[in-house]
Amino acid sequence: MDTDAEASGEIDEILQQIAELDKRRETFNSRGLDLPHGYVKRPSEKIRSEEDSDDSSRPATSTSAHRTEQFTAPFSVPRTLTVSPSLGGQPLSPELAVSLRNVLFGNTFHIFNYEWKKSFFKFREPFSDMAYALETERVGGACAVQMVVQAYIIKYLLFNRAVNSECTMQSMVTVGEKEQRKALAAALSDILWTAGEEQTASVCLVASERCFTPHMDYKLDNFTERLQLFTFKKKDDVRSFICEHIQCFKEEGSHGIILFLYSLIFSRTIDRIRADFDCTTSHLLHVSLGNFVCRQALLNLLLTGRASPHVFNGTSLNEERDGALAQPLHGVLTRSHVGYLLWNREQVHHAQLPQVGSMLKTPKLPVWVCNINGTYSVLFSPNRSLLSDWKMEHLFHLYFYNGQPSQLNTTVLTIGTVVSFCPCMLTGLYSREPGISNVYIVLLFCISDTHSHHWEAENNGIQEDPEKKFPSVEMTIRTKWEGAVIDWNGTVPFF
Repeated sequence: MDTDAEASGEIDEILQQIAELDKRRETFNSRGLDLPHGYVKRPSEKIRSEEDSDDSSRPATSTSAHRTEQFTAPFSVPRTLTVSPSLGGQPLSPELAVSLRNVLFGNTFHIFNYEWKKSFFKFREPFSDMAYALETERVGGACAVQMVVQAYIIKYLLFNRAVNSECTMQSMVTVGEKEQRKALAAALSDILWTAGEEQTASVCLVASERCFTPHMDYKLDNFTERLQLFTFKKKDDVRSFICEHIQCFKEEGSHGIILFLYSLIFSRTIDRIRADFDCTTSHLLHVSLGNFVCRQALLNLLLTGRASPHVFNGTSLNEERDGALAQPLHGVLTRSHVGYLLWNREQVHHAQLPQVGSMLKTPKLPVWVCNINGTYSVLFSPNRSLLSDWKMEHLFHLYFYNGQPSQLNTTVLTIGTVVSFCPCMLTGLYSREPGISNVYIVLLFCISDTHSHHWEAENNGIQEDPEKKFPSVEMTIRTKWEGAVIDWNGTVPFF
């Protein structure tokens, strides 16, 4: 009896050590960093049991294996968000899974960490001032994907109507849950259809069963191995299918951002993506501060449908400093519906800020994804004519959203551009822009870019880097409208 008791105690001790190792392994994989000193429960994880935050020094019991399974629950897609293999999709092959890993990470042993796995498309409160808005991650690569989709949601809500109809912010706030689902499905299908060169698109969903057993040099994530691919030849079919399975992209635990990213890659096809690359880029993600962030090639794939690694127009055979190149660099070839603006303080300081070309800077519609010091936000205008009628650019509104829950209202910025004065402009000086009354445009001609806001009074005599005088959003806007005068309309600049 003593021998049996001793053996049972040893088995319990071994099981406890295994459970402890599994916990540490999952924590390490999720963070992409060194192991923390202790496990801290994430408050947003509703799926995880309160038992998971208990002191790990508790003796192992018969429920040890069950508790370990609960720990991994947030990294697995709930069965309610999986599809049946009989739905008609094509199971992912091991060869395609390896190619997918390589085009994403440059190898087959990296997998998405916790920050990516927990990300999905989450709307703000329906029928509120922010009903159009997605709630994004504060940091990390998933935020970039979310904000591009946000820009396409705005495009749908503002401009998905007859050309001559009036576009107003009212269409952005009178949005219920049904319209939110439709807007998200429209945004996702727009991006995928463009990536498929308007001929085809693929949608990835997760099945309940694994499609293949990976090779030894492929790291299992229990997600990619269960992918089912659905391919469509008509855009309406893509949108309808996504709408029917929208919960797979917008529910907690769905891995919705990763699913959409996989769908984007297969819509473009891996061979086309590799052809889009040049000698400067071999994969779509890179590691920064312990997280996987989007390279410019992935941003351009989301915005334009091509994974070109640079923001200038066309291709370049010469580099500014080194002269002729052995291989051409690939830039943006076509004007997209949604634009892109870039401002980075460190790059400006070192004279390394890439110059965004007109293809991205002047899109077909007045909606821009902004990369400001490595964080992502959206600028937009409901005035469809802003980019097609130069007179509209004298004085106009831009609306700004940074994706964070702390922003309770869409920020309205009034933009005045410094233009060349001529006597013919003395006629009709009053602005006809809605919401701007009795403002003499002639005043803008006399204001230089060295104007001061009331919150800048302390720094008026300091000639330092411009970000210490002007908010980052203003510097970003001036990359498009040089010398613009920007009024925050009473809002204290927060970005």
